[in-house]
Amino acid sequence: MPLDSATLLAQARQCLAIEREALDATATALNEDFVKVVRAVEAVVATGHKLIISGVGKNAHIAQKLAGTFNSTGVPACFLDPTQARHGDLGLCAAGDLAILLSNSGASAEVLQLLPLFEKFGLLTVALTGSPESELARGANYRLIYQAPREACPLALAPTASTTAALALGDALAMVLLESRGLTREDFAKYHPAGTLGMTLLLRVKDIMRTGEACPVLPENTTTVQAAIFAMTKAKAGAVALVDANGVMTGIFTDGDFRRSALHGGADFLKTSVQKFMTRQPRTISAQVLAVEALKIFQQYRISDLIALDAEQKPVGYIDVQDLPKLKIL
Repeated sequence: MPLDSATLLAQARQCLAIEREALDATATALNEDFVKVVRAVEAVVATGHKLIISGVGKNAHIAQKLAGTFNSTGVPACFLDPTQARHGDLGLCAAGDLAILLSNSGASAEVLQLLPLFEKFGLLTVALTGSPESELARGANYRLIYQAPREACPLALAPTASTTAALALGDALAMVLLESRGLTREDFAKYHPAGTLGMTLLLRVKDIMRTGEACPVLPENTTTVQAAIFAMTKAKAGAVALVDANGVMTGIFTDGDFRRSALHGGADFLKTSVQKFMTRQPRTISAQVLAVEALKIFQQYRISDLIALDAEQKPVGYIDVQDLPKLKIL
């Protein structure tokens, strides 16, 4: 009999609650064993070696995902199928590598058979398991133990909470290593050059800013409000950069400044010097920084226009907040 909507939602929430329970228990149980594994991976990276991550069944998929996560953060890693390992794939192993073996029970025969093989090849091993007293946990050099008191499966058969906990603990290891190694956004960008993520991480302000006639720049001391508005309109921009005699930026005149000049400038406000209404010391950005930094400024200060400067503080580009969605920066 099909379940009604209320029952479906209740069961879904129960599943999520059980998996959350496993994550909370795993976080609470973290101890010095985790720190030892962090140090072991740091040593592997420092000596130019790699991680070998292996598991069977659902844990094979977890192992593959973790290998991808480590690779994306600059820690060389690869997935090793336990069955294929015994038919030639052990050739990817080298002395000094570190193997992370996943098994909830710690009794998976295919995984256990790797322990003596890895020892022969000169690899240290980490047991990533939910069974601290298992043969895998006892036989490995290091242990990462997660807690999954029960599975979310109504039949208590399908791996659910246990695989969630294993994945989360592996992610925690990768993220702690990322921070401890001081990985920067620029470092991360090197490993993600494609797609929207690559564009977001690799693009710099100089790659997205409007330049030339699309970036209006006028001298502060000789420009009227009318001239500033004309320049902005011609450039289809929401602001004009104002500079001194040396071309150094001194301020900005925006659509908002124009409206204020119309309200408070009197009948001849268009002929008034732009100096009276310009915004001095506006938010600016270097043309050399990552484009995502422009997004941060727009969001933090709730502004719509941003002038990009060169090393001499001269305006070289203009960014309108409306440009960002078209460039998939937002």
